[in-house]
Amino acid sequence: MSNKTKNVFISHVHKDDDGLTDLKDLLKRNGMDVRDSSINSDRPNNAKSPEYIKTKILSPRIDWASTMIVYISPETKNSEWVNWEIERAHKQDKTIVGVWERGANGCEVPEALDEYGHALVGWNADKIISAVNGEYQRFERPDGTTCEPRPIRRHPC
Repeated sequence: MSNKTKNVFISHVHKDDDGLTDLKDLLKRNGMDVRDSSINSDRPNNAKSPEYIKTKILSPRIDWASTMIVYISPETKNSEWVNWEIERAHKQDKTIVGVWERGANGCEVPEALDEYGHALVGWNADKIISAVNGEYQRFERPDGTTCEPRPIRRHPC
C-alpha cells in the first residue's frame, strides 16, 4: 500500500485538537499525507441532536475513510462519542488504529478500541504508518513495549 495519501477519520476528544495537528504533521514529515474527515475546532459541529450528529454528520465521514485513528489521551476512555465512532468503524470493516498522544505515560483505552482495534502504537511515525496501512497489528504501551497478551476476539459463524 502507498504511504502517500490516506483518507482517515481521527476519533478524539475535543481538548486534544492540537494533538491532531501534531499527529498529521508527524505523518506528513514521514511521507504520509492524511485527509482527515473528523470534526474538530477547525470544522466544528454545531448540531444539537445526537441522532442527527451520528447519522448525518459522523457516519458519512467515518464511512468515507479507509482507516480510523483513535487519538488516545486520559479523557478518551470515557468518551461515549469515541466508543460510538469506533463501533461504527468496526461495523464498516475499517482498520482501527490507536495512537498514544505524544509524551503519554499510558492510561486506559476506550473499551471499543480494546475490543475492535487492530493496533495500538506509540508516537512513532514508522509504526503509525505501518498500522494505518494494515501491516502492523500489535498493541503497545506508549514507550513501544508490547502490552500483555489480549484475549482473541471470537466471532459467531
